[in-house]
Amino acid sequence: MKIFMVSLGCDKNLVDSEVMLGLLDENNFIITDDESSADVIIVNTCCFIDDAKEESINAILEMADYKKTGNLKVLAVTGCMAERYKEEILQEIPEVDLILGTTSYDKIVEMINNVLKTGSKEALVLEPTVKEFKPTKRLLSTGGHFAYLKIAEGCNKRCTYCIIPKLRGDYVSVPMENIISEARDLVNDGVSELILVAQETTVYGMDIYGKKSLHILLKKLVEIEDLKWIRILYAYPEEIYDELIDVIANEEKICNYLDMPIQHCSDDILKRMGRKTSKKELLSLIEKLRKRISDIALRTSIITGFPGETDEEHKELLDFISQVEFDRLGVFKYSREEDTKAYDFPNQIPENIKEKRYNEIMELQQEIAFAKSEDLIDTVMDVVISGEITEELDYETGTHVYIGRTYRDTPGVDGLIFVKSKEILMSGDFIKAQILEADGYDLIGGYYEFTK
Repeated sequence: MKIFMVSLGCDKNLVDSEVMLGLLDENNFIITDDESSADVIIVNTCCFIDDAKEESINAILEMADYKKTGNLKVLAVTGCMAERYKEEILQEIPEVDLILGTTSYDKIVEMINNVLKTGSKEALVLEPTVKEFKPTKRLLSTGGHFAYLKIAEGCNKRCTYCIIPKLRGDYVSVPMENIISEARDLVNDGVSELILVAQETTVYGMDIYGKKSLHILLKKLVEIEDLKWIRILYAYPEEIYDELIDVIANEEKICNYLDMPIQHCSDDILKRMGRKTSKKELLSLIEKLRKRISDIALRTSIITGFPGETDEEHKELLDFISQVEFDRLGVFKYSREEDTKAYDFPNQIPENIKEKRYNEIMELQQEIAFAKSEDLIDTVMDVVISGEITEELDYETGTHVYIGRTYRDTPGVDGLIFVKSKEILMSGDFIKAQILEADGYDLIGGYYEFTK
């Protein structure tokens, strides 16, 4: 039986998709990249915001067509949208045969076999509860040299705009020994960069060790031979602590990069969002990080158009971004989600105003990011190679053009570096490159030397 997977949403969802693919592969299903030939199609959905819901619905409908035009026997919907809208999906999209919620994906093989055997529809959506973390070999979809490493499930924060705790449950850390074991397996399979993810990485270990333990986990991970880079995403600013900063600063394998979602800077909006920080505390933390780690690259995310956001608060946010100059910044237009506190907040912002504010923030950040790229010219940076642009090969000089990332770049969300080299490089190689030019968010570099 052939399986085709559509994985949508965040990198945490991607890990779930890779686990499902691993389970299916172990049970003699054949993974295919041709949806028209697939006997089973799985759509692992997201419904965090309206755009994500629309993308998920469109993907389900697109795959449903293969009941008529392809070989499709079982259409499965998994993930957050399956957890939240089970009844609606089964009622509105009759082609769907199987629904699995966020805590049920480890049952994927059993449930698919049930549908194939009986021909009946199946749905398994459990209340998000404490998970039993079983070692499972994942089938990576990231190209092989980097992988996401999920260190926790769920979230204890109750931000007023966010539906995730209702879909994923309370925060549950993966036991450290499980993480280390999985990390070793990934590195043994050729992974050289691990990207740590959770809804919030900074409170890792509180529930099972009684204290924040991310710094301890990191010290164990850096001991893994052949692991080159460790990258930390989703560090809530109010939970960043001195021992964590110290281990990032002192350990060479840990990228001087931190994804730190702040969402806003206005004290009033932060309070109504249910966030646990203030503008003063954010400025103090950013100053501390840059003082302790001079070359740290800071990424953040912002929500614009939150209910009640005034023109003055929007201007305050623009001024804050100008002052702080984040290296990387993403913006979301507030999405009004049912079953969240903010859904019923007064003074909902019209879409046209959200769009205007979104554009103003992005234009400002573009100026900042482009200037930061220019500042890197003539520096020498570590780069991991991810591929080659074969049509750019200069046959006269023997110069190849390779695609890569610096420590400042998370796959899929940050910039790239295009490296010119007469040396033959392979995907996963770590080199040093001299920055020759800046091209907007991206860099152009020349091969310098292999790293040790």
